[in-house]
Amino acid sequence: MVSRSESAAATRRALLDAAAGLLDEGGPEAVTLREVGAKAGVSRGAPYGHFADKETLLSAVATEGWERLSDEITALNGTPPERLRGALAALVTVGRRHPHRYRLMYATPAGEEPGTMIQASCRTQEAFLAIVCELVPEADLHRYGALLFMGVSGIIAAELSGHFATGTWRTSADELVETLAALVPAG
Repeated sequence: MVSRSESAAATRRALLDAAAGLLDEGGPEAVTLREVGAKAGVSRGAPYGHFADKETLLSAVATEGWERLSDEITALNGTPPERLRGALAALVTVGRRHPHRYRLMYATPAGEEPGTMIQASCRTQEAFLAIVCELVPEADLHRYGALLFMGVSGIIAAELSGHFATGTWRTSADELVETLAALVPAG
């Protein structure tokens, strides 16, 4: 027999998965609490039992994006340069596969508990810095870490906005990410 808390957790999981799917398919405009409930196969009122409003739901989806990214970065194996490239690739992959979610992850958190999303993003940043820490002197850690992490964010934002497709830059997002990685001393 399923307990009440297990049932609530399963419903919340279904709602988050449905919202993420709708977000990936059509952007934030495609996500309504009614449509999320329908896609999750629950009653119309069920989403309101878990999320105060659409913004809170989308913030929870973005928070999960940060949590998954953190787990992925933490699980990387190999040498520090290999793990750095893997972490940068993970950031790029999220942006390319889930552009709407990626934009939400970097947006100002909304909803009832914006601190949760900020904590999740900080966990990801700390996992990233742990890799960079193995490559650069302590005095340079935050400078290099921010340059790499925010540099990739800007590169992917430019790619998602179509700036590389204009031909003006005569480079690609992948080439720029590789150039960023090459800026880091070899340890």
